[in-house]
Amino acid sequence: MNSIEAEIEYAIERTARSPMIREAHDYRVGLFDRHCRKLTGRSYSAMPNAVVRDFPPASMRSGDVFLMNDTYLTEGSIGHLPDLCSTVPVFHEGEVVAYIQAFGHHDDIGGRVPGSMPGTARTVFEEGLLIPPIKLYSAGVRNDAVFTIVKRNSRVPEMLAADLDSEVQACVMGAQRMEGLFARFGREAVERCFQAILDKCRDIYRKELLPKIADGEYSWEDYVEHDGVSDPKLHKIALKMIKRGERITLDFTGTDPQSNGPINWPADYAGGAFLIKWIAPILRNLADTPERAAEIHVNEGVCEVFDVVFPPKGTLITPRWPAATNARSFVLLRCLGLLAGVVAQAVEGRMPADQETIRYTGFFGQDNDGKPFLSREVLGGGSGGRCYADGSDAIHIVPDSRNQPAEFTETRFPLLVEKLALRTDSGGAGKRRGGLGYEKHYRALVDCRTIVTADRVRLGCYGVNGGAAGQPFCVTVDLEGTPRDLGGLVDGEPVLAGQVVRVVTTGGGGWGDPLEREVELVARDVTEGRVSPPAAEAHYGVVLQARADLDGYDVDAAATAKLRADLRARRAAPRPMIDRGPGYEQMMRGQCAPRMKAM
Repeated sequence: MNSIEAEIEYAIERTARSPMIREAHDYRVGLFDRHCRKLTGRSYSAMPNAVVRDFPPASMRSGDVFLMNDTYLTEGSIGHLPDLCSTVPVFHEGEVVAYIQAFGHHDDIGGRVPGSMPGTARTVFEEGLLIPPIKLYSAGVRNDAVFTIVKRNSRVPEMLAADLDSEVQACVMGAQRMEGLFARFGREAVERCFQAILDKCRDIYRKELLPKIADGEYSWEDYVEHDGVSDPKLHKIALKMIKRGERITLDFTGTDPQSNGPINWPADYAGGAFLIKWIAPILRNLADTPERAAEIHVNEGVCEVFDVVFPPKGTLITPRWPAATNARSFVLLRCLGLLAGVVAQAVEGRMPADQETIRYTGFFGQDNDGKPFLSREVLGGGSGGRCYADGSDAIHIVPDSRNQPAEFTETRFPLLVEKLALRTDSGGAGKRRGGLGYEKHYRALVDCRTIVTADRVRLGCYGVNGGAAGQPFCVTVDLEGTPRDLGGLVDGEPVLAGQVVRVVTTGGGGWGDPLEREVELVARDVTEGRVSPPAAEAHYGVVLQARADLDGYDVDAAATAKLRADLRARRAAPRPMIDRGPGYEQMMRGQCAPRMKAM
């Protein structure tokens, strides 16, 4: 089944047209049994529950393909409208025995702003075309009227059509592979194997991971810092974790009311099944070794380990229709870090520090030939430091995803990529340093506009067990002239031809006391440009001397020992279990600058 999933993904990558899917790999594939239970665990995916709700399996026929993207009518499996999802039933001896599904982030599905992610949206009606579960193909025949409507609502119709064809046909191929599995081994044997796979995941959590967490109740909260509509403020997501034996209850009571802007995420459908499968993989960090953690695939079996208590309708994670949701990744990622933070308290800090690795940037306008263009990119950031290793540099939380190659950008769009590098000092200081984010410079060759959908522009990714928070995200327009920093939700800031736009992404939080980091590792970081010499002294207490041959740095052992002793003596209190960084204190005191208005 892993092979089937990988083959579907490869087929989509080879045949899709949009940069977001083909180059950035922002799409996911899922294999499900006839009960809509997710079988494969390479990555998160959507769910076929809503299709089965509206189209009973007895009514399905071979060759049927279903399409959907409606955030509120897909049982919590689709978070925002650009994620069009295709579902293909698998048949054996005339009955549905499984489902193949793929969803990709499509560049444009209509709405008020190119890219279909308006940062100032107040309702889903501003975000694009809403598609409840519908039958796109009936017994192998496409509904061309539906296909025409979908294309007509996109600013890039040819690209959207090609991507949909790619995803649909890849799922059809995957269904054929799954049908071959049933034909080869028989339905009874295959379904017993399905159950064994689910039971294995459940039992690994019950017997191997959960015993590492002491029974008890643990509470914590994290925040989204802006919603694109109101002035910046802390939007709280609260979590109480109750651990009893082989079961965990996650209680989100106390979460703030739904936002006026597009940061809401309806996670309270299907018993929170998507939420559980999204955040549960963070507990793999409790495995005895990193190698063992990598072996643990998460499927529907994990839902037997967790119970979720949601607050009543009307909060950030239980919004009422038609609240806007296109920037739901802010809350989605906060939930991932929220569980990591609450578990860290229960395991003496032996969880990774925070990371924030989904943000969208882009440009739109007309090129030199007067043709419209839309460039969209997902840029990653640094992952958090861990008790056993530094965080990774410039990673993407969507598995197998990557930044858009500079050569591709410059070939397709009126842009020059003048710099792509790791962002020095962006990782939070710690005994195990946070990974670094990107620094990327684009020079516009025509007058155009830039769009931004990003969080962590004020709050850095938190550090754990004495580690420091990482540096936040920022987009700066006119870097060489009169620079202006943008907020995290920007619908169309003007960029003139010749101006440079700099994007710097978040660094991961640090883990452990920075003054305990081995001095030779600090020297290596400075030599490699990951840490600057001033930061080495200020944060790590390491004094370095450049070698005469300019090939690295030597540690001044005596000066370092004295500086570290001085820094420890100046501390008024022990370093906190979780460090949110200076931006948190500024927001608590109401000292953050108001957001920039979209033009």
